[in-house]
Amino acid sequence: MTFNRADFYDTELHRHNEHLRSAFKIGPHDRVLDVGCGAGQSTRDAARIARNGSVLGVDVSEEMLQVARRRSREEGLRNIGFELGDAQTKVLPAAHFDVCISRFGVMFFADPVAAFDNIGQAMRPGARLALMVWQAADRNEWATAIANTLALGSASSGAAAFSLADRAVTTGILTKAGFASVEFAEVHEPVFYGASVDAAYDAVASLFMEQGDPKGTETDGVPQRVRALLNSHMTSDGVLFDSRAWIVTAQKP
Repeated sequence: MTFNRADFYDTELHRHNEHLRSAFKIGPHDRVLDVGCGAGQSTRDAARIARNGSVLGVDVSEEMLQVARRRSREEGLRNIGFELGDAQTKVLPAAHFDVCISRFGVMFFADPVAAFDNIGQAMRPGARLALMVWQAADRNEWATAIANTLALGSASSGAAAFSLADRAVTTGILTKAGFASVEFAEVHEPVFYGASVDAAYDAVASLFMEQGDPKGTETDGVPQRVRALLNSHMTSDGVLFDSRAWIVTAQKP
C-alpha cells in the first residue's frame, strides 16, 4: 500500500476542518492568506467562501503545493493561488489581506514573533487571524501513544508541533507581534489514522518509523507493538486517536 501524505493529512483532520471552517468568518469579497497551506484543503475551502475575493496559500513544501495547484484546477477554482515560501521571511503585499488562516501550519517558525509580525504587516487594519494549533502533547493521544510505543520518549520527535500549546505563551507571541483580542476555543475531536489497521500502520511507518531511528525499530518487536496499539484503537469508524487543539483568533488593530 502506497502512503499518500497529502491525502492522509486531509482525512486525518476531517473532523477538525468543520470547526476551523466555522471560525474563518470569511466574507464573499475577502482577500485571504493561508499560512502553511500544505495540499491546500483549507485554501480551497476559503476560496469557495470568498467567491468574489481571492485566496493565497503559502507553504515551504513545493511537493505539497504541486498537489494543491492540481486539485484547485480540478475543482475549477479561479480565485486561488499558491506560492512557495516561509511566512516568517516571505515578502507579502502590505496591508492587503482581510483574513489570515492556518490549519496546523504556524507552530514551526524559528522566530514566531518575527513570523507573526511579518504576517501582520500583510494584514489590513481590522483584519482577522484564525489559526488551529495543537494543545500540549500529553493531551494528544496520537502523539504520546505512538511515541511511547516506538520508545521515542515524550513525543520528542514532534516537539515543535506543540510550540503554541500554552495559551499564555501564544497570547504573548501574538501580542508582541501587534495583534489584539486573542481568544482560544477548544476542539476535542479524534484524529483518523486509517480505515484499517494495515492502512494506519503504513501511516505510522511513514510518519514516525522512517523519520529517525527510534530504539528497537530494527527488531521484530516494534511492528508487533505498533499493530497491537492500532488494533486497540480500531473502531467502527476506523483507527482513531484522541486529540485536542485550539482555534486561536485575534485581530489586527
